[in-house]
Amino acid sequence: MISAVVMPEPGAPLDVRSFARPELEPGAILLRTLGSEVCGTDAHLWKGQLAGVPYPIIPGHVSVGRISALGPGEVPRDVNGAPLRVGQTVTFLDVYGTCGRCWYCTVGHATTRCPERKVYGVTLSADDGLLGGWGEYIHLKPGVHVIPLPDELDWRAFLSGGCGMPTALHAVTLGEIAFGDTVVVQGSGPVGLCAAVLAQLRGAGRVIVIGGPESRLAAATRFGADTVIDIGTTTPDERIAAVRAATGGRGADVTIEATGVPSAVPEGMRLTRDAGRYVIVGQYTDTGEATFNPHLDLNQKHLDIRGCWGSDVGHVYRAVQVMARYGQIFPWTDLITREYGLAEAQAALEDVAAQRVVKALIVPRQE
Repeated sequence: MISAVVMPEPGAPLDVRSFARPELEPGAILLRTLGSEVCGTDAHLWKGQLAGVPYPIIPGHVSVGRISALGPGEVPRDVNGAPLRVGQTVTFLDVYGTCGRCWYCTVGHATTRCPERKVYGVTLSADDGLLGGWGEYIHLKPGVHVIPLPDELDWRAFLSGGCGMPTALHAVTLGEIAFGDTVVVQGSGPVGLCAAVLAQLRGAGRVIVIGGPESRLAAATRFGADTVIDIGTTTPDERIAAVRAATGGRGADVTIEATGVPSAVPEGMRLTRDAGRYVIVGQYTDTGEATFNPHLDLNQKHLDIRGCWGSDVGHVYRAVQVMARYGQIFPWTDLITREYGLAEAQAALEDVAAQRVVKALIVPRQE
């Protein structure tokens, strides 16, 4: 039997349950889990803040594993087109079942909005098997996009970015950061920290991170942010004044919102210069409304606002390459505060929800 953590329903204690070893269909893969991240999405799931979740679920949507077995028939291939092999260390795109035929897939080129998409650890039920990362093994269905980890990228290093890195990569790409730009990142969680790193790699002249608590701001400084501003000791007006003082009175060239707090959005609009770009990536759940002045905050400013939802396989692939290439510059694993076993998953979830950690991992500790 195989052990995995189950979230029975919102607010209910997590439980470790036993599952039968799955029968692999042609094209399927059985991963022996090395680790899986605990992120804000998991806290949202526990609080019941996401629609369409088929509880009970096995949480964990970004994971790394070692291929334990392959289904019968033709050997599945990775995103490079190379055949996969038993013993290989890989990650995978958590989105499964994107149809490739609907308007969003074919015309809109926005696969993150495909109505058929399912997500490991989020919208796949534990009743259907090992379809989340917080377990000893993960059943990858035929067609799941698999990305091998290069030898120079330790699996813990990749998970220290977790879903935050490809999500931030998507947001930073939409922001079109140019050499010398001043970039403000609202939020110092994993997405915000990754965005601050990627902004530097895109050539930003100055990176300002606004967030908290202190441990996360300290991480932002260690990873190259020029200035950090604590939301706990400043007002919105003070933060806007500080950014304008650092930019000749103009404001940021590019601002990236990664907070999940609605009131951060109008503030971010005001942090950004006239004719600047504002990318909103943190509003993953509906936590309320915010108001702004359409004339002063948007139209007169000639502000370019771009919404960013999740990531696709290209973002995950590029995140792997970036983390492998720049691991000697950015000590990725320093972001990991603690690793938790399966029996400690409840504590991990509560620590993430309370922002007591920067990055938490579930590690089944099989080795």
